[in-house]
Amino acid sequence: MFVDIAKISVAAGDGGDGAVSFHREKYVAAGGPDGGDGGKGGDIVFVADDHSSTLSDYRYQRKFRAENGENGRAKRSFGKSGKNMVLKVPRGTLVKEAESGRIVADISSNEPQIIAKGGRGGWGNSHFATATRQIPRFSKPGLPGEKLELQLELKLLADVGLLGFPNVGKSTLLSVVSEAKPEIANYHFTTINPILGVVRLFDQSFVLADIPGIIEGAGQGVGLGHQFLRHVDRCRMLIHVVDISGSEGRDPKTDFETIMKEAGEYSAELPGKPMIVAGNKADLASEEQIADFKTFVTGKGYAFFPIMAAIGEGVDALLRKTIEMLSKLPPVVRYEPEPAPVPEIDQTRGRPFTVTVKDGVYLVEAEWLLPIMRVADFNDYESLQYFQRTLISSGIIDALKEKGVQQGDTVSIYDFEFDFVL
Repeated sequence: MFVDIAKISVAAGDGGDGAVSFHREKYVAAGGPDGGDGGKGGDIVFVADDHSSTLSDYRYQRKFRAENGENGRAKRSFGKSGKNMVLKVPRGTLVKEAESGRIVADISSNEPQIIAKGGRGGWGNSHFATATRQIPRFSKPGLPGEKLELQLELKLLADVGLLGFPNVGKSTLLSVVSEAKPEIANYHFTTINPILGVVRLFDQSFVLADIPGIIEGAGQGVGLGHQFLRHVDRCRMLIHVVDISGSEGRDPKTDFETIMKEAGEYSAELPGKPMIVAGNKADLASEEQIADFKTFVTGKGYAFFPIMAAIGEGVDALLRKTIEMLSKLPPVVRYEPEPAPVPEIDQTRGRPFTVTVKDGVYLVEAEWLLPIMRVADFNDYESLQYFQRTLISSGIIDALKEKGVQQGDTVSIYDFEFDFVL
């Protein structure tokens, strides 16, 4: 079964906890703290797989979790990092946040994409030894890994998309101009999955996609309309195939207008894509039919090529025009990741947190702070000011004061430490 949308849950591994340990060795006095740090949690990593053309692997298995990092040990032994969870998806898959629709990554290149980062390992007590705190009896727990609800959407990477009603000859054209072997039969919806083929002409080539037949109402999702129209989004240009003979009792002009209407209702950008119109089954049409349709199409600003796809008649001219147009067009669309929204200051009020005091260090824990800390630049004045206002607004500063924090005391928020200033 062809599946081009899937919803999954991913969780990166948690960081291992830091260890509390003291060096004990015969004849070595006051060995001191030697607790090691916890290991980093594994990441969730997506990679493009050119041997896959469907998201069906994610139809039934929907939850994925990377390995946790190991806890730290004595003798400053660091915990082992957790293994990454690598998820393979077809090239051209968009990874989005399920709730907001924010684009997290476009899996179109060969570069692996880290979608959810594993938590950092917690610090062992050896990190907290100072001249005035020589026997720290505490460590830090590992940070939790990122957890995301994701929607995967496959949008095929093709230079040119074949658009048109069912049974107008799109699959036949693809089989004639490329090595692709789509099923071809004289009934509607022979093609139920988008099929890619590489077209080579002289020393040039491009990727052509046979988009399964669109029907009236596809723009509103009738039939499998949205599934199929989604794959046209990335195409640099379109070849609109029309049965110019009207062999199935439909009017070619009406077919053309219907498909353009459905494409426009799905996305306002689709009708504006560069396009060539191929009038297939020209051998079954009269010269008057061909001339009339050509006048109709060229009047709308499109180049027109009558063809007989089954025997390759007129196809070379169509391909030469396609290559000429592609040479002037930008490359296939790549979607840029969208940054995660930073919460407004007033949205942090009332959120839960804990403040504990261990050996004179004020430890703050608040999971909602982690995304803010990941994007904060503590070397930038404005970013630091925003973080400070967040601590004030959320009540963390007041809670520190209630715990007795004084000027110069150490405040530790996960892996960020600072001296408290009144």
